Amino acid sequence: MSDRYHSARHHSARREGILQRLQKSPFLDRLSATIGAAMTRYSQSKQWLKDRFVNPPDWPARPGFREVLRWYKSRPPKQSGFVPPSCPNDGRALRENRKTATVTWIGHATLLVQLDGLSILTDPMFAMRMFTIKRLAPPGVALADLPPIDAVVVSHNHRDHLDESSVRALGPSVQYVVPLGLAGFFRSRGLPRVHELDWWQDVTLHANGGTVRITLVPAQHWSGRGLRDHNQSLWGGFVIESPTTRMYFSGDTGYPAAFAEIGRRFPNIDYALLPIGAYAPRWFMSPQHIDPEQAVIAFGELGAQHFVPMHWGTFQLSDEPLDEPPRLLRTAMGTQADRILDLAIGETHFAKHS
Repeated sequence: MSDRYHSARHHSARREGILQRLQKSPFLDRLSATIGAAMTRYSQSKQWLKDRFVNPPDWPARPGFREVLRWYKSRPPKQSGFVPPSCPNDGRALRENRKTATVTWIGHATLLVQLDGLSILTDPMFAMRMFTIKRLAPPGVALADLPPIDAVVVSHNHRDHLDESSVRALGPSVQYVVPLGLAGFFRSRGLPRVHELDWWQDVTLHANGGTVRITLVPAQHWSGRGLRDHNQSLWGGFVIESPTTRMYFSGDTGYPAAFAEIGRRFPNIDYALLPIGAYAPRWFMSPQHIDPEQAVIAFGELGAQHFVPMHWGTFQLSDEPLDEPPRLLRTAMGTQADRILDLAIGETHFAKHS
């Protein structure tokens, strides 16, 4: 027989041996069990339909690929010269704070919330650019100047809300609270402390002698970081509660979402952290991003005490004038404009009572 024949038999036997060892591999057994358990959990979610997560059927559908192309072809030139309001913050007061409730706007949808001794980040994005989109101002507090972070809440996996370099820098000691389908992103990067939630599920965290409860609540949005993971993880906002303070962080959301129901389930919200930017043109953005007028309506439905605007002035993601969102917000709030905590990037609000 030829050498080619013997070589083919040798390789065939080798492949069979490898396949047999793989079939007996404890690692593959654990991996298969983990995937199976995750899929079972996803299928039990009301937001899971066939092979992906979805919004409720009576909520507006987001634009498709044709609408994306139409928008890109009609976009106005990029704006220049805008400098968002900012103030220096070396983080010292935040590192020394032990019990006072605080809210610090770091930029875009990244805020530092301190409740009952815990320091919590929302939607971590500290990078100076996202693909070709440059940041308009540096983060209001540098990563190195933050107090020790106890937890991070991530509303969804879009790159302007979940930056890989930022979470890697935060390290494996941090606890992450994320929607269904997103735990694998963190665990595959050596960040094992992940709590994965469906809408209305909650987790209680303890650290530094304090306690917070974090609940994932509905948002009208979608997820995806590439071409093959469309809606493979859920999205949402968060209610973050200490024994004395209740905050709501919306993430990205369109309207109507579930603001009224959130307000009913969580009365007396002290601070509503709501987006006011990335809303134009409305024919394209409205199913996924509220505008300032809708944010005011949402604020009323939530029944919150203070409005903390975010998601504006950091990246140029849409077509409205960059300085327009806070002006429209003040106009829409009218006689209640004094309830707006109009933070500059880097500015901290210290609660009077906590």
